[in-house]
Amino acid sequence: MPGTGGCVRYTELMAEFVAENCGVSSPSGGGGKSAQPDDDADGRAASEVSVSNGDCGLCPPEKQGLETANASVVLDGKTGIPRKASIIKDGSRRCKERKKTVSFSSMPTEKKISSASDCINSMVDGSELRKVRSNSRVYHRYFLLDADMQSLRWEPSKKESDKAKIDVKSIKEVRTGKNTDTFRTNGISDQISEDCAFSVIYGENYESLDLVANSADVANIWVTGLRYLISYGKHTLNMIQSSQDNMRASWLGDLFDEADIIGGKCISLCSAIQLIKKLSPGLKNVKIELKFKELHKAKDKIGSDVTKEEFIEVFHDLCTRPEIYFLLVQFSSNKEFLDTKDLMIFLEAEQGMAKVSEDISVEIIQKYEPSKEGQLKGWLSLDGFTNYLMSPDCHIFDPEQKTVCQDMNQPLSHYYINSSHNTYLIEDQFRGPSDITGYIRALKMGCRSVELDVWDGSDNEPVIYTGHTMTSHIVFRSVIDIINKYAFVASEFPLILCVENHCSLKQQKVMFQHLKKILGDKIHSDPPNLEDNYLPSPSDLKGKILLKGKKLASNCTGSEGEVTDEDEGAEMSQRMNNEGGEQQTVVQPKKFQLSKDLSDLVTLCKSVRFKDFQTAFQNQKHWELCSFNEVFASRCATDQPGEFVNYNKKFLARVYPSPMRIDSSNMNPQDFWKCGCQIVAMNYQTPGLMMDLNIGWFRQNGNCGYVLRPAIMREQVSYFSANTKDSVPGVSPQLLHIKIISGQNFPKPKGSGAKGDVVDPYVYVEIHGIPADCAEQRTKTVHQNGDNPIFDESFEFQINLPELAMVRFVVLDDDYIGDEFIGQYTIPFECIQPGFRHIPLQSLTGELLPHAWLFAHVAITNRRGGGKPHKRGLSVRKGKKGREYATMRILLIKAVDEVFKSAAQPLREATDLRENMQNAIVPFKELCGLSAVANLKQCILALSPRLIGTDSSPVLLFNLKDQYPTVEAQGLLPEVLKKVVTAYEMMIQTSRTLLENSEGVYERILQVQKTAMEFHEKLHDMAMKEGLKGRKLHKSVESFTWNITILKGQADLLKHARAEVLENLKQIHYAALTCNLVKGGTGPSSGSGSGSKGRRSLDVIPETVAEKAVGEDYITDEEN
Repeated sequence: MPGTGGCVRYTELMAEFVAENCGVSSPSGGGGKSAQPDDDADGRAASEVSVSNGDCGLCPPEKQGLETANASVVLDGKTGIPRKASIIKDGSRRCKERKKTVSFSSMPTEKKISSASDCINSMVDGSELRKVRSNSRVYHRYFLLDADMQSLRWEPSKKESDKAKIDVKSIKEVRTGKNTDTFRTNGISDQISEDCAFSVIYGENYESLDLVANSADVANIWVTGLRYLISYGKHTLNMIQSSQDNMRASWLGDLFDEADIIGGKCISLCSAIQLIKKLSPGLKNVKIELKFKELHKAKDKIGSDVTKEEFIEVFHDLCTRPEIYFLLVQFSSNKEFLDTKDLMIFLEAEQGMAKVSEDISVEIIQKYEPSKEGQLKGWLSLDGFTNYLMSPDCHIFDPEQKTVCQDMNQPLSHYYINSSHNTYLIEDQFRGPSDITGYIRALKMGCRSVELDVWDGSDNEPVIYTGHTMTSHIVFRSVIDIINKYAFVASEFPLILCVENHCSLKQQKVMFQHLKKILGDKIHSDPPNLEDNYLPSPSDLKGKILLKGKKLASNCTGSEGEVTDEDEGAEMSQRMNNEGGEQQTVVQPKKFQLSKDLSDLVTLCKSVRFKDFQTAFQNQKHWELCSFNEVFASRCATDQPGEFVNYNKKFLARVYPSPMRIDSSNMNPQDFWKCGCQIVAMNYQTPGLMMDLNIGWFRQNGNCGYVLRPAIMREQVSYFSANTKDSVPGVSPQLLHIKIISGQNFPKPKGSGAKGDVVDPYVYVEIHGIPADCAEQRTKTVHQNGDNPIFDESFEFQINLPELAMVRFVVLDDDYIGDEFIGQYTIPFECIQPGFRHIPLQSLTGELLPHAWLFAHVAITNRRGGGKPHKRGLSVRKGKKGREYATMRILLIKAVDEVFKSAAQPLREATDLRENMQNAIVPFKELCGLSAVANLKQCILALSPRLIGTDSSPVLLFNLKDQYPTVEAQGLLPEVLKKVVTAYEMMIQTSRTLLENSEGVYERILQVQKTAMEFHEKLHDMAMKEGLKGRKLHKSVESFTWNITILKGQADLLKHARAEVLENLKQIHYAALTCNLVKGGTGPSSGSGSGSKGRRSLDVIPETVAEKAVGEDYITDEEN
């Protein structure tokens, strides 16, 4: 029988059921009859509700406009959650107070689920679940497992008790998520959380019982318990008399015995606390001590010494992470540990690792498994699995990006450059102190452009400060000494010194002497090559310091000359005076005398004043650099986004903060990176969102301070608008699927005292990038739990320009006064590792928060192909009524239009090849019982139990002899497997069609592109001959770049689709071998230690597929 709380809820449900059948009106049902055991055929017993996404609760009836018979049942919902404008929350924009009910919707915090027996016991107690029907109805029922573990029952029901049940032995499988026809076609499916839904597939006709739990924890309990029951039946509890628990008890027992120096079979409370603290450093001493005292009090124990059993029990309660246990049993073949084969499957199918061998699994087990028994047997226990998932191997940041991994041989203008504004300031811009520590901090953080505002000082020593302000002074010489010491500590690539020179000729001579004496040969002094069209590359300039500043004309022969002054401080001073009520005219550029010696030190970064884009395209030299005030740059980005991007393909552009930012606040660097601006100068001394974006962005490529810009911003002929709010022409959008699972050890926000030590955390996931990509989603609040909150919420984002996107995870404390910042982590999209990952949290000032983590699952899939197949997952194509084809724009230049017109047919064929292949994959995944996020290896693994007959022999085998693996029935197949075979054959057929036909289509597209590019140089003259002028001429040129971008992009998409097919075939090979479903028995046998021989063959067969394509691999980067 259920416990007391269950009785209360059971009584409520029975009262509702009686009311429903005694004249209380409820919505009438519709739809056809179902073959499953049914207590609601006529709909009159139904409590029809809508289910909200997020925490599996119900939307309030008043929100839905429904009058339900059980409208009082309202659980936590996400309704009314506001969108976020900043990290500081408006306390008035809060969720409405939620109604409470007594139910099993969440587990007591003291009880940790860490074994199958815990799950079975919970199922016997019972849970309130919601039964979903295809007619958009949802029914509240109380589900429980019979004490003899033979039947799954639900109550209340109009049917006789022997019919409102399912025999456990009839259950074929248990699916997680919304992966049955009932869920997919249900009218309220979008309101049901993926993480709380699961389905019981039973009977010879594979009928489904579709259920929604009140929380992901409850769903996990039922899924885990039912899967054990399917495997072991009534012997389940005997099977799970916990190898894992024995391994844990043995390991902890050994540690306890080592601490029990005197052999008294107990240790002091202090020693026990320190021992647990050593095993789980994030735990607070106070919490550990309190847990021991509660245990002693419950046992009426006198004294504070701790026995071995008490030590193990407290460790179990405090250090067990249920979310990791549920993950472990997904891959453990219903064992309480992972063997080497289980771990290999996990690494390949979930973590995206390629060519995993048994040796790698053994190495991981030896490294992270704490128990001697596990190490000897090759078993990874829950504690070992937890250690592995929290290790650097499972961090979200791709380790490849921790070193320089991008092409560093492109022109300097093709990179974003980590840049600092007024580097010498450590506080505000007007009164703040100047200090050399500003340079040390910036250079250690990988900054590659620092600023020196130099003025005459006393004793003939130039000083650095912001002119026209009250900032303090630092000596120029000491700054140059620091730069010399730290210039190349974090990066070997060139450092740019942005020198604003306001000194007299006398002190300019001193500046020159310091620069030459201290920096010497590090200063790049070679004049630019007049024959080049672009700047040298970062690789060419390794170890060099470039001076940005004013330069005398080349025909100047004297020792000095006159140039225009640069004075950003004057702008700020004018702004301050205007705010003070003083009228002041706009500061006009002043002239000043520049020494030729200093001028000659400026080579590749000559400062010039920007007039307009047309003038720049005609007159600016590639070694000349313009500085843009933030406000003016924003205007250019808004009014002329295309021209700004094209300008930055060749020239360096520096953007500095508006003079309004006297408090040293920061602009959003993404606003200017999307235009291609390379040098966006940031106030490093000011933490917050904007600096998080800057630090996170430059964390990639080894934190060397240079990040290669997206290809579409570098190619000479390409179309890209910085303000696009749609997909980018020729770029494959990707879908980012993120599930925030849990958090660990969130600290109390600094300065927060109103709530004591209580933390009510929630998580924002933000996407920063081009306007089309910017988005945010938040989890529910977990009340009064900062130690190990469980969120279990999934989000999906479409990323239209992956190369420029960033993901920011922000943890906040929900407070009535104003939500407070706990921690954040910002990562470039291209640096994200898929799979189950831990995310380190950083403080507001960028320091790592000790032991504070988010735990998440990440999948990156392609909407229309592309990405990195072994890491990024496979295609996801959301259904559309009509197929969209890329089209060419009309230029009104007849000869050119005829060429582009010839691209229509190959573009159409390319789209059909890709989308036919991608669309054929979706029904196969659905029939395997998985969502579109799954890859094909996961599909075959999920399908494999259904392919084993009652006599334990396979009913379907894969023939891997050909490049395209076929499936062969080993007898009469049930109808449901015939559908699977049909879907599989269609998937293989469309994949084969793509591989066999893509070469010709690709060549035709490239030929059109090549022919069209022959017109590029003379396009302007041809347009003039056609009578195109002004706006029409501009539009014609823009259409040409659009068409070239489309052609190249479509060719790239076809190339990626081809790579995707090869990856799919490889995954099918791997999965068939792993599951021992290969005709001829070439796969590994099922024993945990017998996979070695079979696994060695895994590297052979898939590579054969790739080798067959080598001769056909006509698509090379050189052609692009």
